[in-house]
Amino acid sequence: MSTNLPLRDVHLPPAPSLWPPAPGWWLIAAAVLLLVAIPVLLRARRLRRERAWQRQFDAELQAAGEGPLRLAALVELLRRAARENHAGSELLQGEAWLQVLDPASALAPAQRDLLLQGAYQPAIDTGQLAALERWARTRYVALLRERSR
Repeated sequence: MSTNLPLRDVHLPPAPSLWPPAPGWWLIAAAVLLLVAIPVLLRARRLRRERAWQRQFDAELQAAGEGPLRLAALVELLRRAARENHAGSELLQGEAWLQVLDPASALAPAQRDLLLQGAYQPAIDTGQLAALERWARTRYVALLRERSR
């Protein structure tokens, strides 16, 4: 053997870099993004639809005027929303109608009476009407949300 061989030390290759990731990591990242994005987009869509329903409710009440006319429009909106879920509910009267509208009996008796007979009274207490409007707006959206499921 010859001692003149041009031998050098063994050099290891550099360690693989972290960037860019391997194609499998890109697929995992895309799958995670997709799994996060789908519920976020569905929720945004639902919120946008509910805001549109609230705007419609508010616009129709504003167009109705004040007092008994406003209450009549409120009841009409609730009947329309209830009809979407419960076929024939627009024909119900009295306690049967209230059971469809307020099955948990969350309304006070004065508000229930206002819903049933308020549109036929010459004057309505604005405080009671305002409280009923807040409840009705929430219930209107809830009824329409049940329909869209």
